[in-house]
Amino acid sequence: MLILLPPSEGKVAPRRGKPLDLTTLGSPELTAARERVLDALVELCEGDPDVAAKTLGVPKTQLDLVRLNAEARRTPTARGDQVYSGVVYEALDFATLSTAGKRRATGRVAVTSSLFGLVRPADRIPAYRLSGDASLPGLGGIAAHWRAHLGDAVTAALGTGLLVDLRSGTYAAFWRPAPELARRVATVRVLHEVDGRRQVVSHFNKATKGRIVRALLEDGRDPRTPARLAEVLRDLGWVVEGGEPTPQGTQLDVVVAQL
Repeated sequence: MLILLPPSEGKVAPRRGKPLDLTTLGSPELTAARERVLDALVELCEGDPDVAAKTLGVPKTQLDLVRLNAEARRTPTARGDQVYSGVVYEALDFATLSTAGKRRATGRVAVTSSLFGLVRPADRIPAYRLSGDASLPGLGGIAAHWRAHLGDAVTAALGTGLLVDLRSGTYAAFWRPAPELARRVATVRVLHEVDGRRQVVSHFNKATKGRIVRALLEDGRDPRTPARLAEVLRDLGWVVEGGEPTPQGTQLDVVVAQL
């Protein structure tokens, strides 16, 4: 099983640790593609900070984020599961997983990253700011760049297992499963139900996805199909409704009434 997560906009900047070494990251086939994004980002942010901020959609009151990017090759790194923060990661809470849960996370979880393509929990990365819908001078759109490079890496990481896709729309655009993988793809949507009305609410969506990942890692079962994943999630206490299989996979709706 491979669980694909979106990144968080907020990140915890490591205070100590070795500088970035792209050759130590998982999915080494992405090293050259990572170098191109890193070079473009650092070059942009070493120039006029106001121009960089505008290009990246960073408020002028947060130019420290531009400096963070400019120093991405030199600043300390930490494990990805310590750098990513935000609602999904607070609910998942890697640090308090059991020993077995942490071991499973190492092999089963990957984060879709604008800067690195894929990040595994144990990959050592710096804090950075780069949105998935950004466009960098000399490189172009981030999503288009990763669409051209990410497929083989995700397919290799997936192997023969089930893909549990929890990415948001922006990061789903980085890579879409080929039709031949559809029977092994489950996309998970969280719906908040109040008085019979259902809608996607960002905070509920993110927090529930984090809790789902935590529960799957602690449970330890390794479902091989979307239908079996739905059964496991029901066993773990969620209300799950499965859609019909499509060429893109099967959508599972997790319906929650409260956080």
